Amino acid sequence: LSESEFVDYQARPYNVTAKISELPTGFALSQNYPNPFNPSTTIELALPSTSEWTLSVYNISGSLVKRFNGDDEAGVVSIVWDGTNSSGTQVASGIYLYRFETAVFTDTKKMILLK
Repeated sequence: LSESEFVDYQARPYNVTAKISELPTGFALSQNYPNPFNPSTTIELALPSTSEWTLSVYNISGSLVKRFNGDDEAGVVSIVWDGTNSSGTQVASGIYLYRFETAVFTDTKKMILLK
């Protein structure tokens, strides 16, 4: 379906906005939003096919802060990080790196937590 028109019983046209949901054509890691953030941020991963993935958050010195894992079908996966470490403790303000990994793709981006 590439085009459609909708009318009421008196043949008056309706304005309709369609959202086209397409599957991603490649793996991608989006910039988190909002950035800078407080208290939480959203990170989106694009999966062109069913994939196992890992999203790791590191502090600026390279220490692992938190890890998210999944095995999802093709589409966009949204992860919300609440600014806590693996034990649930709030982390300090600063620059953090997040790394998205699958069997065939890796990408890293940076984000800022401001309190």
